[in-house]
Amino acid sequence: MTAIRTRVPISDEEIAMNNEYTAVVKQDGEWWIGWIEEVPGVNCQEATREELIESLRVTLREALDLNRDDALLSAGDQYTEERIAV
Repeated sequence: MTAIRTRVPISDEEIAMNNEYTAVVKQDGEWWIGWIEEVPGVNCQEATREELIESLRVTLREALDLNRDDALLSAGDQYTEERIAV
């Protein structure tokens, strides 16, 4: 029987150490807009570039946490986890 592990929310340090993502950033009029290439739905708009980068970081972290939660919920009672590198 495989034990279910509880996940803790992903931290900024974990993102920095284990994964890198590509932020597409541009100024559109008075606003800065951006999105993460590798994760659909992670996009933000802010008044400054610095605020945009921080919003993208927070939104990416939240999206990864939600994706993990959904995957584990879908797995049911018994499962294994495997690390896969690309």
